Amino acid sequence: MNDMTAPLRTLIVDDEPLAVERLQLICARLEQLNLIGTASDGRSALRMTEELSPDLLLLDITMPKLDGMGVARTLTKAGAAPMPAIIFVTAHEEFAVEAFDLAVIDYVLKPVAQDRLARAVDRVMERCQETAAADDDTLQAEAESVWAEEFWVPHRSELKRIATDQIDRIEAERDYMRLHVGTRSYLMHQTIKALEARLDPAQFIRLHRSHIVRIDRIAGLKHEGGGIWHARLTDESEIRIGRTFLSKAKKIAGR
Repeated sequence: MNDMTAPLRTLIVDDEPLAVERLQLICARLEQLNLIGTASDGRSALRMTEELSPDLLLLDITMPKLDGMGVARTLTKAGAAPMPAIIFVTAHEEFAVEAFDLAVIDYVLKPVAQDRLARAVDRVMERCQETAAADDDTLQAEAESVWAEEFWVPHRSELKRIATDQIDRIEAERDYMRLHVGTRSYLMHQTIKALEARLDPAQFIRLHRSHIVRIDRIAGLKHEGGGIWHARLTDESEIRIGRTFLSKAKKIAGR
């Protein structure tokens, strides 16, 4: 459901006309629900779910053609997106354990009382809010994980800002990384793996277990024979390319 303040678009699935009528009356009294249709068997429920994308199914268990358990299993297996919440509404309490194994929200026994269904609907709303909050956290984490644009490194008695576009190459020295910026270099305490994860792969490439190089600082690749390759940089220095990183390096030259 996109809007957590909007009523849940609800589909009733039951083969008993009187049960459907009772649920329709209750749904009309619950402001959290917006009834969009009814289905009298499981197969119809699946077709209507695909066409209408309801937020909630009020689903009977014992039905012809395909029962409620089958509907829930089919939707779960198909990975319906978005997957509707399911409240089982049934006269048979013996299916409760199996129902909750299918990750349904609630299990309401007939005859349905309005206050009992209202509590079940509240659980659906809470679950939707939790899902929305989790999605927001994921989006925030992704936003915060964009490539680093700068590093702050200790230099003498201060912290110095180094923009990533100033870095020519990075060299590992035990537990430290040496950032080479023109004729100067700066040490920062971080592993090469962690640092690599923060760098834009469109700008930097790891050539060796101890070396990361800015791609536009690579002037050429040189084959020494015996499977040994070096990267020649624009300052005429050379860095041996580790076998693990050779195929990625060759892609720079379109090979």
